[in-house]
Amino acid sequence: MVKRNEAHEDLPVREQPPRHVRLTSDMSLPRLSAVEIGSYAVVLFGMWAVIEWKLLGALLAGMLVYQLVHTIAPAIERHMSSQRARWLAVVILAVVVVGGLTSLAIGMIEHFEHTVPNIQTLLDQVMQIVEQARGRAPEWISAMLPVDAAQMKEKAGMLVHTHMGQLQQGGKSVARGFGHVLFGMIIGAMIAITTERHVQRLPLARAFATRVARFADAFRRIVFAQIKISAINAVFTALYLLLALPIFHQRLPLSKTLVLITFIAGLLPVVGNLISNTLIVAVSLSVSLPTAIASLGFLVAIHKLEYFLNARIVGGQIEARAWELLLAMLIMEAAFGIPGLVAAPIFYAYIKRELIYLRLI
Repeated sequence: MVKRNEAHEDLPVREQPPRHVRLTSDMSLPRLSAVEIGSYAVVLFGMWAVIEWKLLGALLAGMLVYQLVHTIAPAIERHMSSQRARWLAVVILAVVVVGGLTSLAIGMIEHFEHTVPNIQTLLDQVMQIVEQARGRAPEWISAMLPVDAAQMKEKAGMLVHTHMGQLQQGGKSVARGFGHVLFGMIIGAMIAITTERHVQRLPLARAFATRVARFADAFRRIVFAQIKISAINAVFTALYLLLALPIFHQRLPLSKTLVLITFIAGLLPVVGNLISNTLIVAVSLSVSLPTAIASLGFLVAIHKLEYFLNARIVGGQIEARAWELLLAMLIMEAAFGIPGLVAAPIFYAYIKRELIYLRLI
């Protein structure tokens, strides 16, 4: 008598259940084909290479464009073919991106011309803060502080001259990173346009397509959830800086700029909130100590709210608890620095999703 599993192996390949979801009777590891194992290995190597070769910006930009095209295209497909709808979505996205960047640049220039004080006024404000700190700090700290604005300019010039090489290298890195982002956006748009659905693929191509589709899904879940969290955080910050403080006659300088920084920095989970909080407290300290204490108390409350939002929104999207994300971010930051910190939520969401599909967790 032939056993059930032996008879099952004699069936044609197309009639067998997917091998990556088939478990043995003792709940041991699922049986994977060599092609599937190879696809997992290549994707893991690719995730490492993206950070090690400084291509994270290109990857994120390309994935964002790809997701936006496939988000916009379905609304257009009711009036034209799928291919033309994707082309039109790319054109709309390009116009929006170029127009948005142009408007942002013009708006920032006008904002800094009308709102941000000139260099001399800014130095005078900094010197007022230094003089206040000199009267409260110990003598050994007071001796290290500049005496007047001229000495501060001299020290700033010496620092710039000493680190000129690093500044030039940083400028080259920024330009190279911007180029990577631009190429990533172009590649993402090309892939979104040329994506062919319902195509019969061979095993290796099918395995890679599955890996990429699940990575794209993890990216979509994390990024759009983080945008929602950052927008909520920026709204609460705007209410505090632009409404609550003026009611008590304590208006902070650069309030609108701080709200914009809060939104942009908030796109980086957890650490982005710390960056914006530090800037707000520092600016509040230049106004008065009670204002700084009030800002610190408000930001602590917002920080707690962000943990709640991360647990509910991001964690709910990838079926992970807040401590799991924080642990992944800690490990990735220790291994790869800031790029690892940015990539950690996306990479962790993808790896966990693959483990769930394999029924290992």
